Amino acid sequence: MNALLSVSDKTGIVEFAQELCALGYTLLSTGGTLKLLQEHNIKTKEVGEYTQSPEMFEGRVKTLHPKIHGGILHRRHLKEDVKTAKEHGIEPIDIVCVNLYPFKATIERTDDFEEIIENIDIGGPSMVRAAAKNYRDVLIITDPKDYASVIESLKKGENDEEFRRDMMIRAFEHTAAYDSLIANYMNTRFNNGFGAKRFLVGERVCMTRYGENPHQMGALYEFERFWRDSFKTLKGEASFNNFTDLSGAVKIASAFGDSPAVCIIKHGNPCGFAIKENLLSSYQAALACDPISAYGGVVAINGVLDERLALEINQIFIEVIVAGRITPEALAVFETKKRIKLFECGADHLNFPRDEIDFKHIEGGFVFQEADRVKEEEIQGAKLMGQIEATPAQKRDLEIAYKVAALVKSNCVVYVKDSAMVAVGMGMTSRVDASKAALAKAKESGLEVKGAVLASEAFFPFKDSIEAAHEAGVSAVIEPGGSIRDDEVIQAANEFGMALYFTGVRHFLH
Repeated sequence: MNALLSVSDKTGIVEFAQELCALGYTLLSTGGTLKLLQEHNIKTKEVGEYTQSPEMFEGRVKTLHPKIHGGILHRRHLKEDVKTAKEHGIEPIDIVCVNLYPFKATIERTDDFEEIIENIDIGGPSMVRAAAKNYRDVLIITDPKDYASVIESLKKGENDEEFRRDMMIRAFEHTAAYDSLIANYMNTRFNNGFGAKRFLVGERVCMTRYGENPHQMGALYEFERFWRDSFKTLKGEASFNNFTDLSGAVKIASAFGDSPAVCIIKHGNPCGFAIKENLLSSYQAALACDPISAYGGVVAINGVLDERLALEINQIFIEVIVAGRITPEALAVFETKKRIKLFECGADHLNFPRDEIDFKHIEGGFVFQEADRVKEEEIQGAKLMGQIEATPAQKRDLEIAYKVAALVKSNCVVYVKDSAMVAVGMGMTSRVDASKAALAKAKESGLEVKGAVLASEAFFPFKDSIEAAHEAGVSAVIEPGGSIRDDEVIQAANEFGMALYFTGVRHFLH
C-alpha cells in the first residue's frame, strides 16, 4: 500500500505519517514535506527516485509523471487498467494527502507578481483532482483537520466508498476555492475586480434550524474565518433571520469607532440608535425612539454589557443581544430567560468584518458591486449650501444621522437629536412618505423632533421635504444634493433658517 504526502500546510503531517507507517503504508513525498519526514526518521521515498525523473524547472515539474498519475488514476476493477499499470511498472497509490501552495498568504504578504505566480500550484491540484476522480479506489485528504478521522477509519476498517466519497467532495471544494481565489485575484489586479466571471466562495459555519421561513433550509457561510473565530455564542442559537439582523445592527453600532453606541434592529430596519455618555444612557435613548418595534428585536452594543445595563434591557423582551463583551454578572441576569440569545463579537468594542464587496441575488444570477462606505471626507467636506451654518452639536448630530441613513433601506430619512435617533422612515416609495411615517412614529412615541437634524441618503427632489422638515422643527439638513431643483431646496432652507449641507455622494440601499 502506497501513500503520497505532499503538503504546504505541514500541521500534523509528521504524526499522520507515523500512523500511516504503523498501518503498513509505504510513503512517497517531495520537497519540504520529504525533508521534514526524513528529519523525524520516517522512512519515505522521494518521488523523483520513484519515477526515475528528477524535479525540473526549479520544482515546477516533479509529480507530473505517469507513475504518479497512473498510480492514482488507474481503476483497480478494470483488468485492462491493471494490466497497463503492471506493464509500465506503475504501482497503485492508495492514499493522496495534498494541500496547495499558500496563494492567499502570498498575496496578503507581497505585491511581487513574479513571486505570486510561483505560488500558483500546478502539480498539487492535479493530484487532488485525480485522486478525487478515482475516489472508489483512492482516499484523498486535503485538510489537516481530517487526519484523525482518516486514521480512525483506517484502523477500524471503515475506509469504505461512502467515507472516500465524502473526502472526494471536500477535495473538489478545496481545489474549486483555490482556483476561485486565483481567478478573483487576477481580475482584481487587472480588471478592477470585474472580470468575465466572478466567484463567491464561502465556507459553511453552521446550519440554521431553517431559512427565512420554516419550510426553507438555511445555513451560514463565511468568506474569512470571522464567524468561527471571533463570534461567540453565550446563550441560545442564532437563526437565519437573527444573522441578517445581527449584521445590520452591528454595522450601524460599530460605524462610530469606539463611541458607546447602541443600535436596535427589527426585521432588518433600525428602530433605535443613540450615542450618549455611556452605554446605559445610549440604550435608554435608543429604546425611546420606538419601544414598540424594539420588542423582540436585536440589540447591538458597541462595548461591554455589564450587569446594570443587563438589568435595564431585561425589563422588556429582546430576542438577541450582541456586544463586544458580556460580563458574567450580566450573563447571570438573563439566565432564566429561555428565549433570549446572547453573543460576543469583539472585546471592549464590537469587532466586525468590513467586506470590500457586495452582491445581491436576483432571479437567474446576482448583481455585484464594491461595498458602500461613508467616508470621513464626505462628512468633513460636506458643503454648506445655505446661509446658516450648523453649530458643533448640530454637526455631530448630522454626522450620526447621515451615517445611519446610509445603512437604512431606501427611500429613507433619519432624524437625530442630541446624538440619538428620534425618528426614522425607511423603505418607502416616496421620500415625503418616509418623512411623514417617521414623524408620525415619533409623535406616537412622544418624542420631540423640534431642534433635531435630518439626513437623507439621496437628494430631495422637491422642496416639499424641506417644508415638512421645517414644520417639524428641524434645525439642519444633510443630503447628497444633485436634484435639478436643488436651488429651490436651498432657497427653502434659507427661508426657514435651516442649515443645509450637501455631501455629493448618494447612498442608496435597496
